[in-house]
Amino acid sequence: MDIRKGDIVAWPTNLGWMMGPWLVYASLLNGASMALYNGSPLSSGFSKFVQDAKVTMLGVIPSIVRTWKSTDCIAGYDWSSIRCFSSTGEASNVDEYLWLMGRACYKPVIEYCGGTEIGGGFVSGSFLQPQSLAAFSTPVMGCRLFILGDDGHPIPEDAPGMGELALGPLMFGSSSTLLNASHYDVYFKEMPSWNGLVLRRHGDVFERTSRGYYRAHGRADDTMNIGGIKVSSVEIERICNAVDSCVLETAAIGVPPADGGPEHLVIAVVFKDPDNSTSDLNKLRITFNSAVQRNLNPLFKVSHVVALPSLPRTATNKVMRRVLRQQLA
Repeated sequence: MDIRKGDIVAWPTNLGWMMGPWLVYASLLNGASMALYNGSPLSSGFSKFVQDAKVTMLGVIPSIVRTWKSTDCIAGYDWSSIRCFSSTGEASNVDEYLWLMGRACYKPVIEYCGGTEIGGGFVSGSFLQPQSLAAFSTPVMGCRLFILGDDGHPIPEDAPGMGELALGPLMFGSSSTLLNASHYDVYFKEMPSWNGLVLRRHGDVFERTSRGYYRAHGRADDTMNIGGIKVSSVEIERICNAVDSCVLETAAIGVPPADGGPEHLVIAVVFKDPDNSTSDLNKLRITFNSAVQRNLNPLFKVSHVVALPSLPRTATNKVMRRVLRQQLA
């Protein structure tokens, strides 16, 4: 993001997410100032704050941009002091980010993707390269990216394709132990090797385009990215299974919209009575939504509920959420 002395940096975040410490260190180590707003970034009050503080680098997540665009809460405010935006946390949408650039005289959006468990990013945009909207132009320093093909092995590094992302195991800041789980089982078990090194699992689906850019397509495993927050499907399913006595089981999946952008939370439901599939699914969606927001996170939103006669499972009876994701995308 080329933060430099004299910059004023704002990024709606918290210290429990990687971007909180990033904001502190990236600004202060480079002689810049942090612009801290006490309130929701989804209001016109925040828009005025960005104007009055003369923010020069504004960080966002796609869900925030989508809300700004739909409510037009930025209208009437002068964001001309911004020299760049940066985005992370979710898959971005080209149309929404073109709109965002238009709020600041078409200054660029630098994409950034990483994880708390690797202490930073692994792929990013760059001022030193031509950029493409809602895409990344380069692995970050010290990182190697691999896209796994249908056979589970890396496709050639210069070939276009889409699949689960794997990382080279040697990188700055990456975790080496976990407090409450096996580090090997979580990140390396059953992963392919490259040049004698076992690749590290990250869990995102990535695309490498024919022009050499990278695009994010959401989560590949049983973890979803809802509103920039990684959450286990099991946590959501545990809540949904208990809200209505007619529900036998559920499967929670994140489905990316056809035009790109943040994943939508979709609940597949199997009823105890197969003839109950004509039940009011919108009413059930509202019930699921209330329970998830009350018990897990008030920012999560159930977008759709789909009734199924049964859930797809492996031979060992594990729910194949990836199959559901493909069916409902």
